[in-house]
Amino acid sequence: MSAVLELVDVSVVRGEKTLLDSVNWTVQDGERWVILGPNGAGKSTLLSIAAARLHPTTGMVDILEEILGAVDVFELRPRIGVSSATLATQIPHAETVRDVIVTAAYGVTGRWREEYDESDDARAVELLDAWGLGDLAERRFGTLSEGERKRVLIARALMTDPELLLLDEPAAGLDVGGREKLVARLDELAKDPSSPAIVMVTHHLEEVPDAFTHAMLLREGKIVAAGPVGQVMTQKNLSETFNLPLKLVKVGNRYAAFAR
Repeated sequence: MSAVLELVDVSVVRGEKTLLDSVNWTVQDGERWVILGPNGAGKSTLLSIAAARLHPTTGMVDILEEILGAVDVFELRPRIGVSSATLATQIPHAETVRDVIVTAAYGVTGRWREEYDESDDARAVELLDAWGLGDLAERRFGTLSEGERKRVLIARALMTDPELLLLDEPAAGLDVGGREKLVARLDELAKDPSSPAIVMVTHHLEEVPDAFTHAMLLREGKIVAAGPVGQVMTQKNLSETFNLPLKLVKVGNRYAAFAR
């Protein structure tokens, strides 16, 4: 396997606040990572760096064998699929689901004068079907349920066949049924050997799909633990991460935690 993402001594400082503190991290091709931590831990900052949308204050970032700061990010970003709540706010409510997905080919959020070829349309249809959105192709994005929007954003993130897929709290705001359906779909994606390397940010252990291979725990911009899921997901590590004595429960390969 080769590294698709490598951070060496990466720090992000804003004023007197350190958002990330000397982070060292490598994601190999084929790995599926979850990043967990409390609010303000630095999770979204880390994902912004991985998406080539934020430069570190210090340290080196290698994304898909390109060094951040020495590469045209507008050429790099199409190789990275991103699904986030921030992106959702940029999509016009009147945009059809089909166009939300196909416009990712140009990296825009709103169809205008772009011209798409048959392969773009075929790819969009393939993703609509794969994510259970075929019947919603002509629906307006603004009329969708929260769960439907989440699936549309992930399908859009996959439109360009990215080499790295970044998911920022993909199950946020969903009820239990919606969460479990989405986690099941993410599990299928993670099990597919043709899928890109995946990095997902979440606050909740229950949202970690069964097939995810690696985990990172962040607190106050520092890594508490990182590595294979089974080694990282321990009561000790989680209690330290969330600064609370926690009881860890494991059912199959799914996790949950409760205060002790």
